Amino acid sequence: MILSRRHLLAGGLSVAGLSALAACSPKTVKSGSLEDLTLRAATYRGNLDAFFQQAGVADTPYKVAKSEFAGGNLIAEAINAGALDIGGMSEIPPIFVAGAPGNQVRIVAVLQGDVNNQVVLVPKDSKAQVFADLKGKRIGYVKATTSHYILLRLLDEAGLKWTDIQPVALSPQDGLAAFSSGAIDAWVIYGVIVQQARQAGARVLRTALGILSGNYLVAAAKSALDDPLKRQALGDYLGRYAKVVEWSNADDARWAQARSAATGVPAALYLREFKERSALTRLVKISDAAIASQQGVADAFATAGLIPAKVDVRPLWDDRLNSALPNA
Repeated sequence: MILSRRHLLAGGLSVAGLSALAACSPKTVKSGSLEDLTLRAATYRGNLDAFFQQAGVADTPYKVAKSEFAGGNLIAEAINAGALDIGGMSEIPPIFVAGAPGNQVRIVAVLQGDVNNQVVLVPKDSKAQVFADLKGKRIGYVKATTSHYILLRLLDEAGLKWTDIQPVALSPQDGLAAFSSGAIDAWVIYGVIVQQARQAGARVLRTALGILSGNYLVAAAKSALDDPLKRQALGDYLGRYAKVVEWSNADDARWAQARSAATGVPAALYLREFKERSALTRLVKISDAAIASQQGVADAFATAGLIPAKVDVRPLWDDRLNSALPNA
């Protein structure tokens, strides 16, 4: 099942929408056979986990039903609503659902990767040279994502408070429209949309290098992990995902062409993103260092009053699939 692009660009799924997705998602047949099982997996448009076929690892012994989402925050909500078994996100979305009743989100792997594609953009004619120059300005960001955290950290570095700017929470596509029209003065954003904005003349004021850890997370539903058969499928899925990562690292031009074919974005933009990245991508097992990194992020949100109370992130992490992955 692929969610419609129009619905995704609305910036979020309602509780009713998530319930509907859960209701229409294929269910696992309790038969003890992988071939009777359907794994419900999330992906982003053009993300690594959408390329199992191209990487030659799509021959799973179980069925995979993939749903496309606009961001990791929506994937976390869908897992929590019982609509998904597995999906990727940054360190931030699990923090925002940690306190939800019966929270289902459990982090099972770490995707280490680029932080140079997460930036603060300003228009080409902006006078801002450093982030502090944006005091009092309208700054777009995506709530409950790395964009939100980058903005928080940059405010702290500049000695500014949340109230010293005009923060504007927007979906990526709404943010692009607002930035292009001049409705916001700066935009904290991520992904290939950065390259598209640069091509149109936007200037990078600051990247997330030195701010983000480079840890992106794969989360699974607790209910899926508690099911022995589905847990077996999840482990197999992660092993295949790791092979897709290796395939993408092996040939930058091939990877750029594959993403272009899937999204319609020019391959040259993906190639530039690849060549400018801060690190190779690796899918690895969870570690104490990764947990500590997310705890630091959670503490920053709590200190700023952007979540109701301090969150202990350790219960969010589940190492039952570590054996399917290499060490960090």
